[in-house]
Amino acid sequence: MGKQLNIFVENRPGRLKSITESLNKCNIDIRAFAIQDRGDYGLMKLIVDKPKEAQLALADLGFACALKDILAIKIDDKPGNLHRLTTALADNGINIVDAYGFVLQPHQLGVCCLEIENLKDTKAPEVVEEAGFAILNDDELYNM
Repeated sequence: MGKQLNIFVENRPGRLKSITESLNKCNIDIRAFAIQDRGDYGLMKLIVDKPKEAQLALADLGFACALKDILAIKIDDKPGNLHRLTTALADNGINIVDAYGFVLQPHQLGVCCLEIENLKDTKAPEVVEEAGFAILNDDELYNM
């Protein structure tokens, strides 16, 4: 199961720079990111090649951050595939609380990162695989 690093960031100039600078100094590669505005603060979500090291480095700088379990799912970049995935999860009573995706190779491979409510208490991985999708293992996710 993949790990996503969630970082609470004060919404002011230079805060993102301090995050990226710290990760760069630790030779940590950012593989994907998303930023959400929350007024005075924001939430930065990162997929990095060394999640535990990144969390420790940022915590040492005083950033409030946490590692979250996610499912990183390979999805062929074709119309209807996201609908197939969300239908399979919904039909099994599995709630997606957060999601983002990206395409690595146009018209070939997409990656959908899902945070599932109470992931460890669900059969989400099995449902995803039964629907015909593959879940990236940690090595595949962190070394895309």
